[in-house]
Amino acid sequence: MSAESVPKGSSLRVVHLPARTPYARKLNGAGIHALNAYSATELPEISPGVTVPPDVTASWLLSHTPLDWLDVLHLHHIDLETPAELERLLDACARADVRVVFTAHDTQPMIDGMDSFVCRLGLLLAAEVPWICLTEGSRTDLATILGAKLPAAVIPHGYVVPPETLRHRAHRPAGAGVRSLLYGAVRASRDQVSPVVNWSLSNSDASRALHLLLRAASPADFTKGATGKLPMLLDAARSDPRISITLRPYPTDAELLEAALGSDLLLLPYLWGTHSGQLELAFDLGLIPVCSRVGHLPEQFELHRQHGQGVPEPEWFDWTTGHPNLFGERFLAALETATTRAAATRRRIDHNFLDYRVHEHERVLAAHLALYEGGTP
Repeated sequence: MSAESVPKGSSLRVVHLPARTPYARKLNGAGIHALNAYSATELPEISPGVTVPPDVTASWLLSHTPLDWLDVLHLHHIDLETPAELERLLDACARADVRVVFTAHDTQPMIDGMDSFVCRLGLLLAAEVPWICLTEGSRTDLATILGAKLPAAVIPHGYVVPPETLRHRAHRPAGAGVRSLLYGAVRASRDQVSPVVNWSLSNSDASRALHLLLRAASPADFTKGATGKLPMLLDAARSDPRISITLRPYPTDAELLEAALGSDLLLLPYLWGTHSGQLELAFDLGLIPVCSRVGHLPEQFELHRQHGQGVPEPEWFDWTTGHPNLFGERFLAALETATTRAAATRRRIDHNFLDYRVHEHERVLAAHLALYEGGTP
């Protein structure tokens, strides 16, 4: 199927930059034809033999101008694009009459420094790009950072696992012990080392298990400084036979779902952050999150408090105040409380919550389509 086979006006041709994550790929259908929200074997061609990669970059798009083969470019993360590349991309979109929409998933940079992050946001503001924030709190924060009123709509994150995928799934039966999952890349924004050490040394219960699901290691993961934590994490994990490690190039949705269905607790030891897709994953599956109270994660939970019975409140621990030397005891106290909670109740998928997720997604798609079609926030 080629992009030209989709008549302009029937469905808007959208490119998500990038589309590797579930929250980008699910923005497809209902008038939205996402050109790179497919598996590698399903990507539609934009020209003979050419498909848009899921992890598309600004440089790739600039090498495939004019951009008359798409209608909307949805920017999800801009940390990997230089300000100069981003500015050239915005100019190329303007020349081709491509509408640009930006979702501000973070209010702090995940990779580069704050100055470059603010510079990129300023370029989007100057280009009058419509913004999407996931929470009211993040919209307020970004307006304060930029010193300007943002042209931003608030559209919640929504599900991570499609509800229809979970209809006939169930958690794998547990033994006597509580099972914990720690997932994600090794980043400066997460303290994965001390939670693993604390989990391992705080108990000797042979029935407990901790599963680490990690992305493939890069040279930066072995350098000194804030990001060079992987060797310490591996040393801590290998010293305890109750800890298993699965390392994948980039864990697939299916691999993450299988790991989550074999877990009771999801460990979210963020040092900083704004929103969390992993928190939404815990809501989808009824896991108990052991989660630091950072950014607007509490607001994410409040959106769902009244929906269904399978959305456990996270066991919060506070790393936003106090001396860093106290972080360990706060995490461990939350872990012990969550372990007691998990031992007392079996995990289950709440089908009433899945029904809610279906209707929520319909609203999410409609809100995105309105912006894609030229609506104002």
